[in-house]
Amino acid sequence: MDTADTNKDALELISFRIDDQEFCLDIMAVREIRGWTVATSLPHSPSYVRGVINLRGAVLPILDLKTRLGLGVAEPSARSVIIVVHIRERLVGLLVDAVSEILAAERDNIQPTPNVGCETVNRFVRGIIAMEGRMISWIALDDILPEQQQAEAA
Repeated sequence: MDTADTNKDALELISFRIDDQEFCLDIMAVREIRGWTVATSLPHSPSYVRGVINLRGAVLPILDLKTRLGLGVAEPSARSVIIVVHIRERLVGLLVDAVSEILAAERDNIQPTPNVGCETVNRFVRGIIAMEGRMISWIALDDILPEQQQAEAA
């Protein structure tokens, strides 16, 4: 196997924490990581939309990833961070508790999402990575924004 084939099987992921759980996402989707900034709320927005912030002159929606994943409501602190990601053609900020590290994972080491009788789990979790005694859920960004909001963003 040559180097090009090896690179296709390796993933670089950025890991982050929400409460005591560890998650990760593809580092290629990340534009930047910034400290928590209070967001301006928007009327009639879904519960997981914290509001918007000004990102160098652009309005950036901030999603509470804890709420979006059904884990409760985040209580932002000075240690909270916003991971700015590309979701299709749109920039979105994801509120998380902390960024942990950059991980290198082989595709062969990623376990499929277990069937727990709930299709929602499969929408948000692309797979599970067992690494160094940790279980890390690989988040699928595609469904973080519902279809209607993606269509409006286009």
